[in-house]
Amino acid sequence: MSKMISPLQQVRSEYAPKLPPALRSGASVKVEKGAPLAAFADAEKIAALFPSTSNMPDLKFSAGGAGEGKPVNVAVILSGGQAPGGHNVIAGIYDGIKSLNKASRMFGFKGGPSGLVDNDYVEITDEFMNEYRNTGGFDMIGSGRTKLEQVEQFDKGAVNCKALGISALVIIGGDDSNTNACLLAEYYKAKNIPIQVIGCPKTIDGDLKNKFIETSFGFDTASKVYSELIGNISRDANSAKKYWHFIKLMGRSASHITLECALKTHVNAAIISEEVAAKKQTLSGIVDDLAKIVAKRAENKENFGVVLVPEGLIEFIPEMKVLIGELNDVLAANADEFNAIAKPEDKIAYISGKLSAASASVYAQLPTAIQLQLSMDRDPHGNVQVSLIETEKLLAQLVKQRLSAMKKEGKYVGKFSSQTHFFGYEGRCAAPSNFDADYCYSLGFNAAAIIGSGATAYMSYVGNLAKSADEWTAGAVPLTAMMNVEHRHGADKPVIKKALVELDDAPFKFFAANRGDWAVNTSFVYPGPIQYFGPSVVCDAKTETIKLEHQ
Repeated sequence: MSKMISPLQQVRSEYAPKLPPALRSGASVKVEKGAPLAAFADAEKIAALFPSTSNMPDLKFSAGGAGEGKPVNVAVILSGGQAPGGHNVIAGIYDGIKSLNKASRMFGFKGGPSGLVDNDYVEITDEFMNEYRNTGGFDMIGSGRTKLEQVEQFDKGAVNCKALGISALVIIGGDDSNTNACLLAEYYKAKNIPIQVIGCPKTIDGDLKNKFIETSFGFDTASKVYSELIGNISRDANSAKKYWHFIKLMGRSASHITLECALKTHVNAAIISEEVAAKKQTLSGIVDDLAKIVAKRAENKENFGVVLVPEGLIEFIPEMKVLIGELNDVLAANADEFNAIAKPEDKIAYISGKLSAASASVYAQLPTAIQLQLSMDRDPHGNVQVSLIETEKLLAQLVKQRLSAMKKEGKYVGKFSSQTHFFGYEGRCAAPSNFDADYCYSLGFNAAAIIGSGATAYMSYVGNLAKSADEWTAGAVPLTAMMNVEHRHGADKPVIKKALVELDDAPFKFFAANRGDWAVNTSFVYPGPIQYFGPSVVCDAKTETIKLEHQ
């Protein structure tokens, strides 16, 4: 029985992604080396940890390489959470290595990095590849969150690659996944194991970026999906005129998605975690600010609005960060005793008795449901699973309480009803926008060019993204150049630096300059669904973030 696909997928499969000029003649390219690049920070420590792959030059590509080379066997790994466009990265690698030599072969390790260690793979052929071009998801070979950190894993991977004749691995992932790619590359190079390791920048959160990596793939599509939904809710709010919608969006470590969606939709309020941390805003202060917006709009008889909340907000609020740290320590030290307590109210009382006076006071002010979520939902390391904390419900409830007090004081005259939402998985596997389809295919084809150049421990990058693809540039940046040392789980570890929202950069400054007007006046913008066919101004539109950063 043939596989059923939608009419859109059928037509979309025929889309030919655009490439930068440097890659249009194939993955055999001219290579220009830049100056050696030290690590982003902690350069001496990184150089000591990665002696074979530190202080390498960046590479810039242009058309006109040596022509056809020897066949290469390449393997690809999808690592971490899904992001729109991953299949096109694989398609770009596939077509790129075939342009180097038609006899080149490609394998996909299944289920993420564990596939490399467990030798769980599939060979990717023309017929297999063609089923997945321009589609969303990672279902082609699956993904996983296994960390590649142990020598035993590296050695097993080398044995499995040797058996298949694989001389290059491309790891498609975020900052942690590409940190692991760098560890793998360093080990293989130091041991003279002939396996190149290349990275590609993936994460919808948008926090893998720097002067080379202008955006991670998937961010464009995901933010457009969320913005469509936010626009629909905003239109509904403006129609019914009786609800305040609190919408939590993905982004634990950075608020790029929340900021981008706010720039696209002009909602009444959007909390940016990085600003909360910089200004040391308290939970009470955040609630006060939101309540004032609600009250001001109520004066205009507009008892409705939309608030955006980043997933990781609770860890950026100073007193909540301290509370979470104490909870992690208390529950790690008293896990058995705590787990033996049956009644929820007894669990809350037990926790309260173990906290400092300041944290116990903060904990007592939280709704019971949030107290339990903070106390009971732990990850395998014993830490609070912040993504499971219903921050949007917490804020809605606290704003309601604050407005009730304001009404008694004669400072609020409206009616307040709330609805809460969390948009996360809705955006991770959407069919990629034209931008992500082009960008991802280019990243993959460019990875093939890096393989053709013989380099290892590099990340594929495509630049000048605010322009049309005719003006895009291509090259490679050393993985170590993006690294610093951070203290994690009680030890110093080398990691690729996460890019947070910068309050001095153009996107946030534009938002800050306009949010006062958007707060009071109903200025909603309704982006609508992603368009794949039609005028370029609609179909090839870049994110507001990229446009403002390159303005």
